[in-house]
Amino acid sequence: MLIGVLAATLIVLVVVFQRKMPGRKVPDIIAPGSPLPAFTTSDENGKAVSSSELHGAPAVLLFVRGSWCPFCSKQVKTLAAHYQAINDSGAKLVLLTPKPLETTRRVADLFNVRFEFWLDESLQVARQLGLLMTDAVPQKYRTEYGSDTVWPTAIVTDSDGIIRHAELSRFLADRPNPEKLLGIVRALSEPRQ
Repeated sequence: MLIGVLAATLIVLVVVFQRKMPGRKVPDIIAPGSPLPAFTTSDENGKAVSSSELHGAPAVLLFVRGSWCPFCSKQVKTLAAHYQAINDSGAKLVLLTPKPLETTRRVADLFNVRFEFWLDESLQVARQLGLLMTDAVPQKYRTEYGSDTVWPTAIVTDSDGIIRHAELSRFLADRPNPEKLLGIVRALSEPRQ
């Protein structure tokens, strides 16, 4: 009984601490009000894609660690419920991952969603934007995924490619709220007065 009470108290303290934990500082290069830095990577078909392709409509760019990460898998599942609303608002939704496409696509297929995937296998974009996590892949996954990954991040840009929202996860289990992202996108999609 005492062990159960202590365990429950510990869980409550951890949850309270995590909720009060300040967010990670957004790197200056992706600070709101700045243009999204130019970068080139590849899409899920191996075709070169550029950040300039996000111009013309609001865009939500989500940096996810990969299918080995249970929190990323949960994020994709949560996003599936908001995917259509984000697209219906006129925004583009892109998941950028450093992991091989076949493993990332398995997660999307599991939840029956058709996100647009961009690949950053060399972590060049993660380095450029200040989102690199070194030595952060669990040991048992390193043979397939390497040791470095990307910090989970959400960036929302307007139709001109200006960053209007940037949010890094506060801790690894934390992910941006898709309803919040949808609200930002809808506000950007409204006609200007």
